[in-house]
Amino acid sequence: MRIIFGLFSALLLLSSSLWAADALPTLQQIEESGKIRIGYRQTLPPMSFHDDQGVPTGYSIDLCNRIATLVKTTLNKSDIEVEHVPVNAENRFSALTENKIDILCGATTKTLSRGQLVDFTQLTFVTGAGFLSLKQAPINTVPGLQGKKIAVVANTTTEESLRSVLKQTLTDTEVVPVESAAQGMELLNSGEVAAYTADQIVLIGMLMTADQPNRFLVGGYLYSFEPLALAVRRNDADFRLIADRVLSQLYRSGEIVPIYKKWFGQISDNVPSAIAATYEINATPE
Repeated sequence: MRIIFGLFSALLLLSSSLWAADALPTLQQIEESGKIRIGYRQTLPPMSFHDDQGVPTGYSIDLCNRIATLVKTTLNKSDIEVEHVPVNAENRFSALTENKIDILCGATTKTLSRGQLVDFTQLTFVTGAGFLSLKQAPINTVPGLQGKKIAVVANTTTEESLRSVLKQTLTDTEVVPVESAAQGMELLNSGEVAAYTADQIVLIGMLMTADQPNRFLVGGYLYSFEPLALAVRRNDADFRLIADRVLSQLYRSGEIVPIYKKWFGQISDNVPSAIAATYEINATPE
C-alpha cells in the first residue's frame, strides 16, 4: 500500500510541478475568475454532506464558507461566487493539484506524506478510526473482527491504518474497499460485512442521519489518531494565510464553540478536552 501511494504521490508531484510552472496564485485566479471553488465530500456528516435540499453543509463547509468571506474582503470584491465542487476519496487531492478546486473541505487527515502533494491549514479537528456495527452483533475491538469482513473507503488513511493494525495483531479479516461511506453503510445494513470503519466522528454523523439509528452501534475503541485539516495547493502562502487567519480568529475569539455545538451538540454539550486543546494550540496570535 505504501509503495502504491508513493508512486501515486510521485506522479502527482510531477504533474503538479508542471502545472505550477504556469499557474497563477490562487488569490489572483479567484480575482480574475470571480469564483472560489470549495471541494467537498458529499457523504461525511457532520463534516460535509448534503442537507434535505441537496445543499452542501456541515462543520467543514461552515469553516470554508468563512474563509470565502475573508477572501472577498481581502480582494474587496463582494460579488465573488462560491462554487461547491463534489470530490471523492480518490480524486480529492488531484482536484487540488490539477486546479479544479481551491480548497478541500471534509474530513481530511493531515499527514507528512500528503504534505508532498498539498499544503494544510491549521488543524480543524482531531478524531480516530473506530467501528460501526449492528447492535445485535457488536464489534468494538480489533480481535472481534477475526474471521469477519469489514468495509472501509478505499485510498484513505483509515484503510492504511486498518490494514496495519490487522497485520500487527495477526487478525484474519477480509477488508472490503468501498467508494463511499454510504456504500459501506449499505453493506453493513445488508449483513454483507460485520462492520464499517471510518473516523469515529464520521460514524457518529452517519448515525445522526440514518433512517434507523437504533440498529447500529458506534464503538468507543479507536485504533488510530486522525488530525484533520483543510487542504490547499502547495506553495501558495498568501491563500493559506487567509485560511489560517480565519481559523485562528475563530479559535481565539471562541466563535468556534457555537459552530462546534451546531454540528456536534447532539453528541456532547461540552467541547471534549482533546478538541478544546486543538483549538487552543491552533489559536495563533494575529
